[in-house]
Amino acid sequence: MGSSPSVPEKSIHEFTVKDSRGQDVNLGIYKGKVLLVVNVASKCGFTDSNYTQLTDLYKNYKDKGLEILAFPCNQFLKQEPGTSEDAQNFACTRYKADYPIFHKVRVNGPNAAPVYKFLKASKPGFMGNRIKWNFTKFLVGKDGQVLGRYSTTTAPMAIEADIKKALGEM
Repeated sequence: MGSSPSVPEKSIHEFTVKDSRGQDVNLGIYKGKVLLVVNVASKCGFTDSNYTQLTDLYKNYKDKGLEILAFPCNQFLKQEPGTSEDAQNFACTRYKADYPIFHKVRVNGPNAAPVYKFLKASKPGFMGNRIKWNFTKFLVGKDGQVLGRYSTTTAPMAIEADIKKALGEM
């Protein structure tokens, strides 16, 4: 567990990413919070159930220390075709997402976003360090360490017990 030579960072809090408008966001602002990091897409068969449940989770746990970080990704059958702002507008309008929707990223390959290289190196999945599809979820503890990785087919509400444990509620 931890980082590989190509991923020198030891915590998600060491990364700076872009918001949907292209402004830098230092993930250090989330120290002390439990994070659920998700690669999202607006045209996927899993979109409705995931966005609906992510919004419900956020509503239920944001005041207890949960933050959801959504990263639009167009790598899987081009299911996030618009701009980063389009992805944010879609999530906020249709699913009432109050959590941050960041700039579109690549999650696989040599041009994968550094934060995704870190997440995948910390918790390899079924396909090793590759992400199989949209809505792969990473649970990150208050200390910035990856606690769990969940597949596309794992509903966000199915992670609720793990979130509660990470928040210290169990």
